[in-house]
Amino acid sequence: MKKVLITGSLGQIGSELAERLRKDLGVDNVIASDIRKPENNKTVEGGIFETLDVTDYEAYLAIAKKYEVDTIVHLAALLSATAEARPAFAWGLNMGGLMNALEVAREMDALFFAPSSIAAFGPNSPADNTPQDTIMRPTTMYGVTKVAGELLEDYYHTKYGVDTRSVRFPGLISYKVEPGGGTTDYAVDIYYEALKNKSYKSFIDKGTYMDMMYMDDAIDAIVDLLNADPERLEHRNSFNITAMSFDPEEIAASIKKFIPDFEMGYEVDPVRQGIANSWPNSIDASCAKKEWDFNPKFDLDKMTEEMLKQLSKKFADEGIDTKVSF
Repeated sequence: MKKVLITGSLGQIGSELAERLRKDLGVDNVIASDIRKPENNKTVEGGIFETLDVTDYEAYLAIAKKYEVDTIVHLAALLSATAEARPAFAWGLNMGGLMNALEVAREMDALFFAPSSIAAFGPNSPADNTPQDTIMRPTTMYGVTKVAGELLEDYYHTKYGVDTRSVRFPGLISYKVEPGGGTTDYAVDIYYEALKNKSYKSFIDKGTYMDMMYMDDAIDAIVDLLNADPERLEHRNSFNITAMSFDPEEIAASIKKFIPDFEMGYEVDPVRQGIANSWPNSIDASCAKKEWDFNPKFDLDKMTEEMLKQLSKKFADEGIDTKVSF
């Protein structure tokens, strides 16, 4: 991995991955891209940036050839709740974009990474300690595209020899970029509201367990997997990874350790709740630990402390009164 093209680089994962890889590889060796080019954006202004619609194969290939990339990280996709509202568009973007990305990787003989998700599982999958290899029959369009994507990446590996690698991400929690339409977004929103208002209305119901991970661990996982010895990889598409599993009450209790007067209520969104109910309560990440030494560093309380500290600084810099001294 010497020169990397990242699609969807303005999203929650892409913005932080671009920053990390620019530090690791140098700013001239990371090409960030997205369908739009906003002004006053750190990812856009921090290095090379190209505007790219991933459904345009010729444009995709042209950028890859222009910079002679040897690695493609394909992150452009529509997320769970947003995809459920626009299923036809989600299929076109998630699958059409992925097919183009794999074709570009084949043409360039490039190392390839595109994430899957716990959404790839469904109500028939084992709900607790969900195995690496198990039945996967999702009931959402996002989940369908993720299962199809895993199969397509395996196809390109076995048929064409493309070095494809992937993980099934749980809910990702970050203070740097606000989330973009995922079912697990309540676990990010809650920190914002805890600092601003000392209260939160959860759109996910009490007792609903989902796997989660702090973004620093997620970025480490991508980089570690891209750098992993291919001879050790028995699985490729995709590895279960997770750092913690909790329900809304448990994250609220963690926040109360730092903001004692925090209060939480519920305004359950039936669409996102239905999606959450179809996902596992917890997944088994033992294969990732065995095959490429996956090792997350953040548990719930450590993540809560870091989120509240960093968001406090962010709000202070923006002149926002958080009503909490942290």
